[in-house]
Amino acid sequence: MAFRKVVKGTVLIGGGAIATVFGLSQFSQYRNKHDNFMYVQAAEPVNIPMKNHFPTREDQFLALQNTSEFDVLVIGGGATGCGCALDAVTRGLKTALVERDDFSSGTSSRSTKLIHGGVRYLQKAIMRLDFEQYRMVKEALHERANLLEIAPHLSGPLPIMLPVYKWWQLPYYWVGIKLYDLVAGSQCLKSSYVLSKSRALELFPMLQKDRLVGAIVYYDGQHNDARMNLAIALTAARYGAATANYTEVVHLLKKTDLKSGKERVCGARCRDVLRGQEFDVKAKCVINATGPFTDSVRKMDDQEVSNICQPSAGVHIVMPGYYSPDNMGLLDPATSDGRVIFFLPWEKMTIAGTTDTPTEVTPHPIPTEEDINFILTEVRNYLSCDVEVRRGDVLAAWSGIRPLVTDPSSKDTQSISRNHIVAVSDSGLVTIAGGKWTTYRSMAQDTIDAAIQAHNLKAGPCKTVGLLLQGAKDWSPTLYIRLVQDYGLESEVAQHLASTYGDKAFEVAKIAQVTGKRWPIVGKRLVSEFPYIEAEITYGVKEYACTAVDMISRRTRLAFLNVQAADEALPRIIDIMGKELHWSEQKKKEELESAKKFLYYEMGYKAKSEQLTDSSEITLIPSDIDRYRKRFHMFDKEKKGFITILDVQSVLESISIQIDENTLHEILNEVDLNKNGQVELNEFLQVSGFLF
Repeated sequence: MAFRKVVKGTVLIGGGAIATVFGLSQFSQYRNKHDNFMYVQAAEPVNIPMKNHFPTREDQFLALQNTSEFDVLVIGGGATGCGCALDAVTRGLKTALVERDDFSSGTSSRSTKLIHGGVRYLQKAIMRLDFEQYRMVKEALHERANLLEIAPHLSGPLPIMLPVYKWWQLPYYWVGIKLYDLVAGSQCLKSSYVLSKSRALELFPMLQKDRLVGAIVYYDGQHNDARMNLAIALTAARYGAATANYTEVVHLLKKTDLKSGKERVCGARCRDVLRGQEFDVKAKCVINATGPFTDSVRKMDDQEVSNICQPSAGVHIVMPGYYSPDNMGLLDPATSDGRVIFFLPWEKMTIAGTTDTPTEVTPHPIPTEEDINFILTEVRNYLSCDVEVRRGDVLAAWSGIRPLVTDPSSKDTQSISRNHIVAVSDSGLVTIAGGKWTTYRSMAQDTIDAAIQAHNLKAGPCKTVGLLLQGAKDWSPTLYIRLVQDYGLESEVAQHLASTYGDKAFEVAKIAQVTGKRWPIVGKRLVSEFPYIEAEITYGVKEYACTAVDMISRRTRLAFLNVQAADEALPRIIDIMGKELHWSEQKKKEELESAKKFLYYEMGYKAKSEQLTDSSEITLIPSDIDRYRKRFHMFDKEKKGFITILDVQSVLESISIQIDENTLHEILNEVDLNKNGQVELNEFLQVSGFLF
């Protein structure tokens, strides 16, 4: 009876909506097909000439120090800050940007990698009749279309499956997803659709099939977030913005306005973090775009101002690619504690996340074991019992701080804004806070509009809609073929370069070293299982990379994909960077130590030796230990530091011992304390002691 009432209620309430949505969605599809796939209408063309190459970091510092006064100084090199710099410079404003760490070193490189409108926000908008939430979704869907157009090499549409395990949920979710398509209108990436149980399992075979009714598939965008952020920064630099990473604001500069008698912010005292040099940067307007650190800059302006940032930690984990199909994501709309979990393919791996936990603001957020295990538990609930979800399969994990804010002008100071806010202090400091990755451009537009009005700056309208980012101009889906044919790169490497650098991939290919092999002709890999090549390190220095961490986490994404692989690549990366940046041997050692610390704490890496418990007993005499240690190294031919089940089988066969494969798997699972499918030396000795 309860089921009947639910279905009847759904039909009575949603029947008309379903029919309306279906009819309008068909009209939307018709418009899509006859609109030449033009997702966004470009703004007025930028009249400022773009430089052929972005300036060197030294050139940028000279510009910061020698310019008498900028129109705009942006503090913060995340997506929003770089977006503000690009918006300002393309309007003809003399623009500077400083970032105390690296571009995208904070929240902007630690996202879910989605470009989305927010299905859950639309649900809240409908359920609560919240027009502000609806406007936020509408804006985000427009910005989603814009991002896919201005950086097609770094982004693309991704189908996401919403599995349904109760019959009554099918029409409920279907209406919601169709409304999502409808709100997108002509900018709908592709129409959503319903799948039968068998078809859902065909497309996502890892899915738990018990009780599965069917699934709904909708489309959102996905991107390489750190590279996208960098592309925005590099584009701003090529248009003439003086941008500098590792440049910290020590304090704000102020002067007294002769007309009003009030103190006004007129620039900032900056410090080169790498060299310790301090200098002043004067500006008519200073913009605070520091994400989670919004309040620290606001307090530089006014010590008495109340905090508006409500930081929330979002943890993600990376697992092997076989956990998900190559081109299909998964959405869990209602986890055990009400949080939403995404399970997405990315860079041939699988991302799972995110959590939403209150946290303290820190420049070095650390993923907790509790959050990692929460995500793994939720993943187990949705995957087939045939798929063994192991803690050791977590190849990387990271925590990003989402800077939720309360609106300082709101009467209800406790209400958290899911949208962004722009505030101008009495002394003229412009603060942009809140929002999300997808809407960085519209956030920047609102910020520069407010800055122009508050400081009477002479500038034209925003020109960033449809403005192509670094690498997009001459990119095409088949560009990688030319890289293979013209330079002799491996196909996988060529595809990676094309999707990372766009039309600038040729500049990387030109400096790639000859391999000395018949094939590939050029392009030495940093690690065998990833397509990153040594030439990218040389090129990364030109892209303002200053540390080994910059290289493994943001110029390449190796640290975010596999911390162990990143650790293995570090010596070669530091060697190449050392030659480019003239590092001493002591500096190289410091960089190696710093990068290892970053991997250990911020990327979820734990040394294998420390994961082995001290209570593990090895029942072998010293002579046996020595013998089996030699045998371990004999079969670990590649000096990986571990051996696999195949290696163990070879060991057993060499001493004429036959063990059933399933039995061997169970034994290895017992002693595999890391739960990563690999056996280290200490574990191998335990197996030997158990068997012999």
